[in-house]
Amino acid sequence: MRFVVGIYRLLIAFFCLGGTFEAWLLGIGNKWVYFTFQTNIALGLVMLWAGAATLLKGIQPPAWLKGCLTLYIVITGLVAILVLGLNSTDYKLVLGIRTTWMIHVISPIMATVDFLLFDPHRRFHWHNVLTWLIYFPFYVAFVLIRAAIWPHSGPQQDGNPYPYAFLDLGQLGWAQLMVNLAQYLVVFFALSLVIFLIDRILPAKTPLTIDR
Repeated sequence: MRFVVGIYRLLIAFFCLGGTFEAWLLGIGNKWVYFTFQTNIALGLVMLWAGAATLLKGIQPPAWLKGCLTLYIVITGLVAILVLGLNSTDYKLVLGIRTTWMIHVISPIMATVDFLLFDPHRRFHWHNVLTWLIYFPFYVAFVLIRAAIWPHSGPQQDGNPYPYAFLDLGQLGWAQLMVNLAQYLVVFFALSLVIFLIDRILPAKTPLTIDR
């Protein structure tokens, strides 16, 4: 079972990193501004760690880190499906699979299964519900500062530096941007709480749990 889980985690890493190869392999700088790329690359690296640790009986990534990345990859999938849609023509193929599906659908589903079935549970602390949210304000600051310094740098085809419409300060203005951010932060908090509660409800170890 350890071998199966280890390979499964390495597959998650493959989909995360394969789906984002334009940023880290081809060096296309404006791809790094996407929330999706950042969360998938981070999850991919952690899953490389987790997969290797599982196969070699080594030290697993910290629970708070695994929980944080589970939260944000779930957010990535939900935002893609419910807000942005998956009909974009801006994709590449890796082994015949669309990169958009790799990072918006496959990696969120596989990471959720890993969290539910293979991770030990009841390891999170109450403060994790809030501390996991810290990344989002930093991400927003990164987008806004980058847009102010390089206003025509993309990633949009017309040079617009804002990766998502709900962050487009030029179109929204500060008031609407703040409303959007507050709404997203409330939703993120709710999802963070859901993940925490699921972790508390599940048994400390499932029949498939691999904890080292």
